[in-house]
Amino acid sequence: MTTLVLDDGRAVSVATGGRNPGKAKADGPLVVLLHGAGMDRTVWSMQTRWLAHHGCPAVAIDLPGHGASSEPECASVVEYATWLAEVVAATGRPVHLVGHSMGSFVAIECAARVAVASLTLVGTAAAMPVHPALLEAAQSDRVHAARLMSGWGFAPARRTGPNPSPGASMVGGTLGLVAQSAPGVLFNDLSMCAEYEDATTTIGSLDLPVTFLLGELDRMTPVRAAQPLIDAAAGSHVIVVPGAGHMLPVEAPAATRQAIAEAVSSVDD
Repeated sequence: MTTLVLDDGRAVSVATGGRNPGKAKADGPLVVLLHGAGMDRTVWSMQTRWLAHHGCPAVAIDLPGHGASSEPECASVVEYATWLAEVVAATGRPVHLVGHSMGSFVAIECAARVAVASLTLVGTAAAMPVHPALLEAAQSDRVHAARLMSGWGFAPARRTGPNPSPGASMVGGTLGLVAQSAPGVLFNDLSMCAEYEDATTTIGSLDLPVTFLLGELDRMTPVRAAQPLIDAAAGSHVIVVPGAGHMLPVEAPAATRQAIAEAVSSVDD
C-alpha cells in the first residue's frame, strides 16, 4: 500500500503494482481501479502489477471507509462518485475507470461528473438487488455475511480448483477480506447497491467506450442483468468469461487485466 498525493494535496490510499505512476509520462493515461462492497484495493493485486509493468500505470483505490482509507464512508453511490470525481480531476491526466460490482456503479456516476477516457465494468448489472439473508447478516454478523458472499461469489469449479495465485485460497481470501471490513461498512455498501436505480439512465447519457467484463456463471450479477446497461451505452464491448463467477479480478485475473489493457489501448491508439 502507498499513498497517492494529488495536485490538490489530497492523500489517497492506493496500490500501484510496485511502480510509481507519477514517474510515467506526466500527461499519460492512468488506470483507476475501484473495488466492490466490503472490499478494498487488494482485490486488484493480480492486475495492478501486471498493468504497471505493461505500459498501463494503475492505481487501485481504497474508497472512503475501506481498507487503509482515513476518510469516513459515504452514504450513497452518488456521494462516492462525487468524491472520486474530485480525485480524478486532481490527477490532471486521462483516466480509464475500472469498477467491480459496487465499484462499477461508482464508476458510471463518476463518468457523469468528470471526463474520463473509458469505462470497464466488471461483474456489473443494471440493478443489484441484495438477498435479504445477506443484508441481514451484513447488519448483524459480517463474518457470516462474508461467508455468504464468498460462497455465492465464485463459480462452483473455482471453489476447489487451482488458484491463479499459488498457495492462496480464493474463497478464504475473499471471506477474510470482507470479514475484516469496518463495522457497518458492508451493510452500508450493500444497502447503497440495492437502492441505486440510475445506472441505465446515467450510462445512456455518456459518450465514451464501455467494456463489460462478465462472468458466465455469475450468480450475484448474472449476465442477463447487465443487458439494459449494454443496450443503453453509446459504445459497448462485451466480454463473457467462460466458467467464471462474480469475483472476476480474483478468479479470472488474466482475462480481467487483458480486458483492461485492451480498453486502454483502444482509446489511446
